[in-house]
Amino acid sequence: MDGVDVPAGQAGKELLRFLTCGSVDDGKSTLIGRLLHDSKQIFQDQLSALARDSARYGTTGGHVDLALLVDGLEAEREQGITIDVAYRFFSTSKRSFIVADTPGHEQYTRNMATGASKADLAVLLIDARKGVLVQTRRHSLICSLLGLRHVVLAVNKIDLVSYDSDIFERIVSQYRAFASELGFSSIAAIPISARNGDNVMRRSDQTSWYRGPTLLDYLETVDVTQEMTGKPFRFPVQWVNRPGPDFRGYAGTVASGTIGVGDPITAAGSGQTSRVKELITYDGPQSSAQAGDAITLTLTSEIDISRGDLLVSPASDTEISDQFAAHIIWMSDQALMPGRSYLARIGTRTTPITVTGIKYRIDVNTREHLATHTLGLNDIGFCNLSTGTPVAFDPYEQNRKTGSFIMIDRLTNHTLGAGMIAFGLRRGTNIHWQATLIGKAERAAHKHQRPAIIWLTGLSGAGKSTIANMVERQLHAAGHHTMMLDGDNVRHGLNRDLGFTEPDRVENIRRAGEVAKLMVDAGLIVLCSFISPYRAEREAVRRLVADGEFVEVFVDTPIDECAKRDPKGLYAKAKAGEIKNFTGFDAPYEAPENPEIHLQTIGQQPEQLAQRLVRTLTELGIVG
Repeated sequence: MDGVDVPAGQAGKELLRFLTCGSVDDGKSTLIGRLLHDSKQIFQDQLSALARDSARYGTTGGHVDLALLVDGLEAEREQGITIDVAYRFFSTSKRSFIVADTPGHEQYTRNMATGASKADLAVLLIDARKGVLVQTRRHSLICSLLGLRHVVLAVNKIDLVSYDSDIFERIVSQYRAFASELGFSSIAAIPISARNGDNVMRRSDQTSWYRGPTLLDYLETVDVTQEMTGKPFRFPVQWVNRPGPDFRGYAGTVASGTIGVGDPITAAGSGQTSRVKELITYDGPQSSAQAGDAITLTLTSEIDISRGDLLVSPASDTEISDQFAAHIIWMSDQALMPGRSYLARIGTRTTPITVTGIKYRIDVNTREHLATHTLGLNDIGFCNLSTGTPVAFDPYEQNRKTGSFIMIDRLTNHTLGAGMIAFGLRRGTNIHWQATLIGKAERAAHKHQRPAIIWLTGLSGAGKSTIANMVERQLHAAGHHTMMLDGDNVRHGLNRDLGFTEPDRVENIRRAGEVAKLMVDAGLIVLCSFISPYRAEREAVRRLVADGEFVEVFVDTPIDECAKRDPKGLYAKAKAGEIKNFTGFDAPYEAPENPEIHLQTIGQQPEQLAQRLVRTLTELGIVG
C-alpha cells in the first residue's frame, strides 16, 4: 500500500497486501491487533500505551483492547469504529504483510474502496451472531469489481455462539450462494475469534470440527500471484526528465510486464516506435525492469512523448478511444450527473470526462440491474463515458493498472468516484472530425466581428431575456450577425423531452452549449438567456470555446424582486406547491463568482443595462 515502508531486512521477503473489510463491529481492527500482537510486532512502550488506552476507550471489560492498536484517530477511539484506512506492516519467517484496516460504516465505503484498490486479497469478516449483512454484500461486490480474486471468509466471534459448527456452516453456505457470480477464484472460510485468538495464529481446541488452516497459515501460503510480470508491457509516463540538452528520459513505474535494453517500444497514442537505449534506476543502470519497478528509460530515437502518454510493447497494443463503458463506484454526497463535465485521471493522464448514459445501477443485495438517472453516495453503476481526448487503456479485468480511473470535481478537485473500464465503445473510433475549408475566423471576418457566446444567467424574472433582446436589437442595427437562444424557446423543440430535475437541467445546458458552440463556429455572436443554475455547467460551456469567446453576464436581481415581478406567474405557482424543482425555492441557484459582466438591476432600467453590456462587448473587441 502507498505510504507504508517495508522495514530494513524485510525487503527480500515475498510481500502480500491484503485488506480487512465487512460490516461495522465485525472485529476488523481487533483481528489486525491480534496479528500484530501474536507476531511480536509490538514494542513494550506500545503495549503500555495500549493498556492505558484500553482503560479509557476499551470495549473488552477491562482486558487489553487490541482494536486500539489500529484505530488511531481520536474520533475512532471515542466512537469505537474505524473511519480512515489504517495500514500496518508485520512479518513472519515465511512472508511479509501490509494490511489495510478499512471502515465498516456505509458512509465510509469510499475509504474501503481505496484500501481494496491495491490489495491482493480480502479478509472479509462476518459476525457469527449476525451473519451476512448488506455491507458484507457491498464490500464483496466492490472487491470483485476492483479485481480481487481471493477472499478469506473470516467468521468472527465464533466464541459468542459457543463455537457452533452449524452456525458457521450456515453462514458459509449463505455467503457462497451470494458470491457465486462475483468471479472469485477462491473463498477460504475460517471460524475465528479475533479477541481470543482462536484459529488466527494458533489452532483452537474449541473447533475440533474445523479441519482447515489457521488464518496465518493460509495467508503465508496462498498464491495470489497476478502474473503482472507476464502481462504485456505497460509504462505510464509520469515525468519527462530533461536536466540538460543531451539527456531526455521518461520516468515512471512499470505497470505490468517486463522491458529490457534494446526492446522495441511504442507510444500508444501516436503509434510511433523506438527502442530502449537505457534503463536507469535509483541503483544505477539496469539491463531489464519488471512490474513495480520505478525507472527512467531513454530511447535510441526521439519520438513525441509527454507526461500522461502510455508506452507499450508493439506486440500487444492497448485500446485507444474517447468513449468506453465502465463500472463506477460513486463516493460523493454530490450525485453523479450524466452530461456534467468532470475530470478523469487514467494512469498519469488527466482528461475531461462525461457520463453519457447510465445503463443501470447494481442492487448490492441481489445484484439486480436497476434503471436510474443518477448515482448517489456508495451506488455502483454501469455507465457509458466520453473523454475530452482519446485515451489508451486495457479492460480492467485484463490489467488493473491501465483499466482503472478516478473521477474528480473540476471546481473543488475532490475525488468523486472510481471507475473500472469494461470495454471501448466502437463508435468512439469510427467517428472522425471532418475538417472544413472555411473556419470560424474567416466567417467572423466576413461579418466584421469576433464570434462569442454572451451567456446571461440569473433567476427567473431577473430580466435576462429582456436585456438580451435589447442587446441583440442594438447589435443588429449596427450591422452585426447575431442569434439569440432563450431557455424557454429551446424547450419547445430541441429540449422538449427534458424536465426540471437536476439531471435534466444539466442536460438542458449541455445541449444549449453545444448549439451555441456551433453558432460560434459559424462566426456569430450568440446571446444565450438561461437560468443555468449550476456553475459546473456554465463552466462546461465556457470550455467548449476558445479563451475570450465566452462572456458570462450575471443578471443580479434579488429573489424577492423577481417574485414581485413574476412575469410568467411561476413564483405564485411555486409558493402554492404547483411547481416542483423551482430555482430559488426547492432547487438551488449557484451565483457566478467572477462573471465578466455583473448587472445589478435594482435602480436600473433594462435599456441602461443593455447599453452597458454593448459598451463592454466593444471594450472586449467582440464588436467594433
